[in-house]
Amino acid sequence: MSKNKALVFILLPIIITGSVVVGIFLGSYLTPSDVNNKNFIFPQTQRFNTATKLNEILNFIEDTYVDSVDKKNLTERSITAMLALLDPHSYYIPAQEFNEMNDPIEGNFEGIGIEFRIKNDTVLVISPIVNGPSDKLGIKAGDRIVKVDATEIAGIGITNEQVIKLLKGPRGSKVGIDIIQQSTQKKKHFSIERDQIPIFSIDAPYLVKDKIGYLRITRFSKTTYTEFLEATQKLKKQGMKKLIIDLRGNGGGVLEVAIQIADEIISKNKMIVYTSGRVRTKEEYFSTANGTLETTGIAILINENSASASEILAGAIQDNDRGTVIGRRSFGKGLVQEQVMWPDGSALRLTVARYYTPTGRCIQKSYGASIEEYHAESYNRYLNGELLSADSIHFPDSLKFYTPEGKVVYGGGGIMPDVFVPMDTTNGTPYLYELRYNGIIQDFALDYADKNRTSLLNKYKSALDFKNKFHVTNDIFNSIIKYASDNSIKKNLEEISTSKGIISRELKATISRNLFNDFGYYVIMNEHDETIQEALKILK
Repeated sequence: MSKNKALVFILLPIIITGSVVVGIFLGSYLTPSDVNNKNFIFPQTQRFNTATKLNEILNFIEDTYVDSVDKKNLTERSITAMLALLDPHSYYIPAQEFNEMNDPIEGNFEGIGIEFRIKNDTVLVISPIVNGPSDKLGIKAGDRIVKVDATEIAGIGITNEQVIKLLKGPRGSKVGIDIIQQSTQKKKHFSIERDQIPIFSIDAPYLVKDKIGYLRITRFSKTTYTEFLEATQKLKKQGMKKLIIDLRGNGGGVLEVAIQIADEIISKNKMIVYTSGRVRTKEEYFSTANGTLETTGIAILINENSASASEILAGAIQDNDRGTVIGRRSFGKGLVQEQVMWPDGSALRLTVARYYTPTGRCIQKSYGASIEEYHAESYNRYLNGELLSADSIHFPDSLKFYTPEGKVVYGGGGIMPDVFVPMDTTNGTPYLYELRYNGIIQDFALDYADKNRTSLLNKYKSALDFKNKFHVTNDIFNSIIKYASDNSIKKNLEEISTSKGIISRELKATISRNLFNDFGYYVIMNEHDETIQEALKILK
């Protein structure tokens, strides 16, 4: 949606309601014969207030407007427009969108338990969720779903949203699906009882080198803390002494979960975070005793897309001199939202407080400009050179704070890392970026893994085995270049030669992801990740 269209969408309800008010006011003077009693609309009583006015205007529009209107839709769009005037993180969730928005926070959803992609107008199972309903019935990666209940879904141009709507449903309800099995190419019918399906938020926990562990937190949901404990205990049993926590791209989530994870790392009686608002009293959160990682060396990885709860965790580690924060300046979201449910199933998430790191930093960046500019600020950092050089970042002395050990930290716009690592543009070319933008590597890798799944899984028993033994041969590389040409990506031999190593590595990692899930991807990509390599140097 263009910027102008977005603004029209946001402002339209306000313009409509404002125009009605002005029209009524002028109408009372210019066309008195058309208005029999101007007090009928806005009764002059002591009980009249702004809320009454808004409700009366909506009723008047519904009763009198020249065309029919959907009052419910108009009301909800008015709420959205009103909240947009407050701050970028207060928003309204319509009832029909609530589960989609809330499931990642809850850490689960109700459905049949598969990851899928639409390939050649057919729903392809990428992976059944382990121990989920589909996995228990024997549905495998590579199987094609061609029918759901009475609905044929192959070859009709079905969308992801439509598939999700068909497959998700209340726990205990049943859905019938017809599948063409990859192994036999025969159609088979399954009656699947939907269940609660976990949405995992901890990716790829493993020993990346020596006794240094690695894990990636993709979001902070209600189940993340339990996942974190399970992952770190498993790594400790494997000999982990130091840990890299990757928060890059993590947009946040549940505040309390970030506090719980920080508590595992920070020794007792240290402040983790505090919140304060106009009508919310100051709340302070301190670490307790017996954290399981209090003696473990810690490195936290962040970038321009690490926000909210990610910044709480990174700020707590940094301000308590408990570990090293590595990467690029984080997003800068220091606002706390409170969710209120309404009887119709809709919800309001309203900013009620700001949070502050232990040294007293409020890291919320300015949101005085438009919402579009606020969310485009990360891109603007790229344009002004900040993602390539720390010298492009300037904070005033008024935002300078000091940790207990005397380290300088800054507020006013995200967490500035202790060690800056620029965006890696080595061997990047327009050809490579075009492959990424058009999803060529992902599509080719999926097709390759799908066609060769049985032989690959017979040959490579694990993601580590695949990483160590599989090679992108010249034949495979030439095939992806031809595939790109067939999909209108113009060849550039010089740029292809420059980016060959990156293309091959991303292709190998993406094939591995299709075979061994996200762990298969990260175990390959991390070996060439400059931020992780910097963390390994520091932890050593």
